Amino acid sequence: MADQPHEIVISKEDAVFWLDENGRWHNVDGPFKHKKIIDYFHASIHKDENGYYLSQKHNNLREKVYFRYADAALFVFEVNIQKDIELILNTGQKIKLDPLCLYISNDCLYMHCGGERIKFDERSLMKLSRNIDEEGDQYILRMGSKRYPIRKV
Repeated sequence: MADQPHEIVISKEDAVFWLDENGRWHNVDGPFKHKKIIDYFHASIHKDENGYYLSQKHNNLREKVYFRYADAALFVFEVNIQKDIELILNTGQKIKLDPLCLYISNDCLYMHCGGERIKFDERSLMKLSRNIDEEGDQYILRMGSKRYPIRKV
């Protein structure tokens, strides 16, 4: 009979790292600097009924570390504009932009997707801005021949 996997769970209050409002990982020494570690952390993000956590497995041990985040745990890090607009999240997941789910809050752009709040980082916002017009105090997203107002919250 195989051994049952053991699980270590660390609460977000006990986690020694966190995600800032710009999607950067930090610990007590400041922002993470090593790209491989940063990418590994982003790719390890999961969510359950208790919130967002990082997960990794070693042999028969699974570690689950819930983490704090300042604004959002999911970020758009890349935008591919073709016929449709594809968003690549910090987790590596690719999703289609839904213009009806975009909104602006505190001068930041977000999208709701499947109950998740996703924030556009500065680089992705700059790339998407080529498709955004300003008409008075209203922002409009252009997708092909269609125009979608972006609501403000």
